[in-house]
Amino acid sequence: MPQTCFHCGQAIPEGDLILKPIEGEERSFCCHGCASVCEVIYESGMQSFYQRTPEGELLSPPPAPNKDIEFYDYDEVQEQYVNELGDRREITLMSETIHCAACVWLIEHTLAKTDGILMARVNFTNKQIKLRWDNSKVKLSDIIKTLNSIGYDATPYDASVSEAATKKANRDLLYRLGFAGFAMMNAMWFSVALYTGANEDPEYRNYFHWIQLVIATITLAYSGKPFFQGAMTSLKGRTVGMDVSISLGMLTTYLYSVWVTLHPENVGDVYFDTLIDFMFLLLIGRYLEAISKNKAVDASRRLMELQPKVARSLEDGEEKIVPVRALIKGMQILVKPGEQFPVDGQVIKGEGLVNESMLSGESREVRKQTGSKVAAGTLNVDGSMMVEVESILQNTQLGRIVHMVEEAQGSKAPIQCTADKIMPWFVTVTLSLAAFSFVFWLFNADIEFAIMTATAVLIITCPCAFGLATPMAIAVASGVSARHGILVKNGTVLETLRDMDHFVFDKTGTLTKGKMQLAGFEAENLLSPAGKKATFKAVASIENRSEHSLAQALVDSICQQEDLRVSQLQEVEHFKAFPGKGVTGTVEGEKWHIGTARWFEEEDIELSFDLREHTLQRAQKAQTAVWVAKNAKVQGVLYLEDELREDAVELIARLKAQGKQVTLLSGDLQVVAQQVAEKLGGMNVIAEVLPEDKNTTIQGLQSDGEKVVMIGDGINDAPALVRADVGIALGSGTDVSMESADIVLMNNQLLSVDTAIALSNRTLRTVKQNIASSIAYNIIMVPLAMSGALTPLIAAITMPLSSLVVIGNAARIRSFFSKKSMRNRQAVHQVSESARSSKAPLV
Repeated sequence: MPQTCFHCGQAIPEGDLILKPIEGEERSFCCHGCASVCEVIYESGMQSFYQRTPEGELLSPPPAPNKDIEFYDYDEVQEQYVNELGDRREITLMSETIHCAACVWLIEHTLAKTDGILMARVNFTNKQIKLRWDNSKVKLSDIIKTLNSIGYDATPYDASVSEAATKKANRDLLYRLGFAGFAMMNAMWFSVALYTGANEDPEYRNYFHWIQLVIATITLAYSGKPFFQGAMTSLKGRTVGMDVSISLGMLTTYLYSVWVTLHPENVGDVYFDTLIDFMFLLLIGRYLEAISKNKAVDASRRLMELQPKVARSLEDGEEKIVPVRALIKGMQILVKPGEQFPVDGQVIKGEGLVNESMLSGESREVRKQTGSKVAAGTLNVDGSMMVEVESILQNTQLGRIVHMVEEAQGSKAPIQCTADKIMPWFVTVTLSLAAFSFVFWLFNADIEFAIMTATAVLIITCPCAFGLATPMAIAVASGVSARHGILVKNGTVLETLRDMDHFVFDKTGTLTKGKMQLAGFEAENLLSPAGKKATFKAVASIENRSEHSLAQALVDSICQQEDLRVSQLQEVEHFKAFPGKGVTGTVEGEKWHIGTARWFEEEDIELSFDLREHTLQRAQKAQTAVWVAKNAKVQGVLYLEDELREDAVELIARLKAQGKQVTLLSGDLQVVAQQVAEKLGGMNVIAEVLPEDKNTTIQGLQSDGEKVVMIGDGINDAPALVRADVGIALGSGTDVSMESADIVLMNNQLLSVDTAIALSNRTLRTVKQNIASSIAYNIIMVPLAMSGALTPLIAAITMPLSSLVVIGNAARIRSFFSKKSMRNRQAVHQVSESARSSKAPLV
């Protein structure tokens, strides 16, 4: 018998034997790679890895070292896979050599001991390694070398490679299904012969039993391998998964049939044909389940397919077709009419209409010209445009959306966590019922009937449907909502949003359009027309240095009113911004203050009584006052006003109709915020709140026992978005606010808040329906199986059907955004509003 390798378990070819001492005892290896890996594992104190490896599981010999592994250390390469190129970086690696739970344990424990690695989490299902490390302490190439040293290859995760792996797994499942089908047809001939008379002749009977044994053994080893692997993984992880009951049922049927074959003197039936039949049917169910799951959750894949893989690069005026991966920031590309933009970038030449429906969910086209931003995946309708590359692949807006959708699909809602905890108990009860059925019928019938009944119980109670109930619904909901401009970043939100009772809105840019316009200017009595013009120019010059939305509105309005270009603005020195208060700057030796009245008082700048009166009058019209002072002397007050979003009034009415409490949270004056609230139909107002106090305000509401949703769009809203139970940001807002939120409205429609609540209701209802159908299925079928009314074959047919029912019900969420469903929801809101308005006043 050939020797086997101490590390990987593979047979050692003749002449390739390598002997090496391990802890004082000489061990045999098939190659120097296995010997080196084994040495590293023992030196690291990880030898318990070999005890954790499933019995009979063969490892792959270690991969050949990649000669160009240092290539991954370059920032230009890493920026394709890493979101931020700071000291702390995060990446997802793929490793096809991960075989079992023991591999997960070894990788995580080895990397945990490596200095500079902050987090290492292995996903056995998709063979991915989520890694966070300090790039100043350890290089990515060193991490990959560490993985190579313990026997695992690793490359940065690529969506196309991942998709290829999924296809490979499905193809493997199809091959096993085909083999089981072929075996079933052949075994059936011998079963027919036995049932039609050959069973009465001991010679033929024994001969056909042995042929069926050979066919069943090969089929069990090949087609049944996925079930046995799943069962071993569960048991190794000290859990009882759904494959345990299936494997136990198959082995029980097989071993009993083998016993009958080996003891022909005991007259009994073999069930090799039944074993092969239900193996075939189980594989059909599993294959259909895999295909259905892929169709249900492939929204992120379809989104990523919108991004072209090649681009027209312009180098020295020459056009070349190059892979998008080869592009770097600053390069120029050409996008012709009818083509999709392959990158995020800025238009530097040309103009035309662009369809951005894949980002916003709206089909209307947006005009782009020089200076406009364009996003990867959007469609260039009618103009030829030259674009300067800013970001590619995963770093584009589309790439970030896909990443967020995948995170949401992989996250677990509270109800799913509960289901996961119940699952092991569910399977334990199943095994107990099967054992009880076997013992009961063993004493009340015969051993054959007892085995068949117990096997039917094991198969019928497979908790596939129960396990799929929640993740399928969340995956479908998060995928379909992303395609319609509502990006759900966390699956938990789909369960919790419906229970929120207090909705807090930022004002500027959220309830309003955020495009402030100059509505007027009140000057001090002594200010001449020339002085007014100089004031305007100085204000525009200073505010042009600020990133605040009000500042940009001032610059745009003044430049338009005074016929100025940005290039004509004056040079500013000593610019300084005071968040929530204002800005200061020096222009031609004069120091200017631009900001709020309260800040001016803090700075001991005297405010005239007349101007105070004017600001109060303007506040009644919901106009915001911006005070201007030169050398600590007030020059006048600028007044800005903003328009409400078209759907803001309707959203507030809908939320109030649902019994939700609604609050306006603003840093503006109380009287201005109050005017906006009245225009919106009335709501609570918390005004004159500094940016750093918004977070405290949300915390105060939560301490009163309220479940709070925060809706905002600015940098100053980010802490409050994180603090709230659910944070919702507008896609037109800042990157910081979108990163901080749980839901991002890429379509910039406020009514999508109500749509998200409805989607939350629909998702949770679907989850409950799925769990209820799974429980009902077991309540009906388990007693039938225990009574002996169902054979293992019938059990194998009905078990996958229950899973397909759950998947089909979850897939129905895709119709949530259909025109008919949207009309029905609109009608419900109209009826609710009508009923509310028709109520007689209380006397």
